[in-house]
Order: sequence, then C-alpha cells, then structure tokens
Amino acid sequence: MEQHWLMKPQQPVGIVGYGSYIPMYRLPGAEIDHVWSGGEKRGPIKEKAIAGLDEDTVTIAIEAARNALARAEIDPAYIRAVWVGSESHPYAVKPSSTIVAEALGASPYHLAADLEFACKAGTEALQAAIGLVGSGMGQYALAIGADTAQGRPGDALEYTAASGGTAFIVGPADEALAVLEASLSYVTDTPDFWRRAHQHYPSHGGRFTGEPAYFHHSESAGRALLEELDVQPEEFTYAIFHQPNIKFPLRMGKRLGFKKEQIMPGLLSNEIGNTYAGAAVTGFSAVLDMAQPGDRILMVSFGSGAGSDAFVWRVTDALPERQARAPKVRDYIDRRVAIDYGLYVRYRGKLQM
Repeated sequence: MEQHWLMKPQQPVGIVGYGSYIPMYRLPGAEIDHVWSGGEKRGPIKEKAIAGLDEDTVTIAIEAARNALARAEIDPAYIRAVWVGSESHPYAVKPSSTIVAEALGASPYHLAADLEFACKAGTEALQAAIGLVGSGMGQYALAIGADTAQGRPGDALEYTAASGGTAFIVGPADEALAVLEASLSYVTDTPDFWRRAHQHYPSHGGRFTGEPAYFHHSESAGRALLEELDVQPEEFTYAIFHQPNIKFPLRMGKRLGFKKEQIMPGLLSNEIGNTYAGAAVTGFSAVLDMAQPGDRILMVSFGSGAGSDAFVWRVTDALPERQARAPKVRDYIDRRVAIDYGLYVRYRGKLQM
C-alpha cells in the first residue's frame, strides 16, 4: 500500500479571521551586550518585544483573538473550540484557554485546551482547529499561539526570547479569507531544547539546535508537502518559516528553492525577536496583512523537541476588505517604547526575592 503523508480535512476549510498582538516594549540587543559582553556585539537580532507588568500569555492571547474576531465578524458563541498553544502558560495547573474563552464571550459550550510543543504549539493548535471544523464537528474553532518567552540572563536565548502572539479563527472555506490546500507534520524525538518542572529557564542542546533539529524538521516537512502537492517554489508569493533569528529562515528557504523576496515580508525576528509559539504564525499574520487574492502562501513552523507543521494556503477575494478591520502586525511593531536592561529585569520578573 502506497503511503501518503498529506493531511486534508473532509470538507474544505480556511481562515475566516486572524489577528496578532505585540507588546509595546522593546529591549535592544545592545542592552544585553552592554551588560554581559562589555558592549561587544553578540546578539543575532536588533531588538525584541517585552511584555509589560500587566501582560502575560493570556492577555496577549485575548488581544490577538479579539482582533481575529473583528476580522471574522462572527458571534463568539459559535466558536466550538478554543485552543491556546504556548510554552509560557501563566499557571502550571489551570488552563489559559478557559480564561481566554470567557473573556471573548465564547463560553460555555465549547472545547478548551492548552497545548505545548515549544515554538510550534501555535500551529499545533491550528492543525487541531482544521481537523475539528474539517470533520464537521463545529462551524468555527479558535487557534492561538502566544508566548512571553524567557531566557536565562546572559544566555544566548536571552537575545531572542520575546513576547507576542497570533490567533486564527478556522471556519468553512466559503467564508474564508485564505483557504487551506493541505498540511503535513513531521515529528521526531530530538532533544534540542527543554525545561524541567520547577526550573525557571529552559536549556538548549547546543549543536542539536541547528542541523539535526531546526533544519532537518523544517526541510523534511516543507519538502514533503511540496512534493505531495506537486507544486514548485515559484508558484508561491510568500513563504514563512519559524524565525529564531534572521539567518535560519533565509537559509531554510534557500534549501527549498525560495527566494529572499518571498521570505522577507514575513520575517519579523530582527524587530520583535522570537515569540516562540507566536513566531511563525505572526509572520503568517504579517503576510496576510499585505497579501492579495490568488496569492499562494507556504508556512512551515518548527518546535524544539522537535517537529514541524507545514501548510499551503490560497488567498481569496474576501481578504482585502477584512485586512482593515483590526490593527496590523506592522501597527504593533511601530508602536514601540525602548527600555533598558534594568526595566527588562523588573518587567520579566528576573529578580527572585
């Protein structure tokens, strides 16, 4: 029996609403250099977004979801599932998803769950939403990827671990602003990044984080999806990859045959850092802010641990009118307030007293 790894829902589905939220505070990489390397430039990004004292994964998820609802213009009571993907849920035992659903007015007749898979928790939630709506079990499902990521002071992760998130409402294809053509997931047990219970900061596996983890999984998922659909890179307007820094997504795109101009519109890491579960999905959101009907979009996420979800979307005529219904990703990027390392330590609770 011939094997096929392509995943398609039983009935056509797509994104009927999308929205993002990025906190206003920015920590320049030069501030980290000043504290930990005497000013010598070590960081791979210009600056990263930092959650304020009154912000966490839940508040970010709610703001992003409200923007998605504004674009979808549906009654939240029709949402049959609320899934929040993150590696920085504010409670160890207490779901984020129930708080989000209650704040949106989606309660009480819906599924709710928190998902974890490092930086691909957001696309993991999106896969679940596609499956639920595509099976006919519900008309709409809400998938969110949001994080207030932490890095150990002085560690390489501190340069990139950022805050932000994006939400998607999945619904019937005839209501969608972008229709799903197909998806595919590639997952193995590759220990490149982890955080045990009661540990405040994650650890990373050094040499495992590049070729065996990020590149192997992203390329395997992306290449298999393109081959299964029998499509070529030049048939796409945009390509989005997980963005821990600037170099990795560009190199990944080149391996699959994509050009820099297809990747750069969704590459945000130099301006907001790596928002972990919100990274690839926020890049996708930024692309939707500028996409036009007929555009084809490839999105490939990556989650340490390790796995990748790959999707192909086609933009519909419904998108242009909905783009203006909520703030765009660029609006949040431009709304920036630079802070120093001292304020960053206070805002992110890095002083344990």
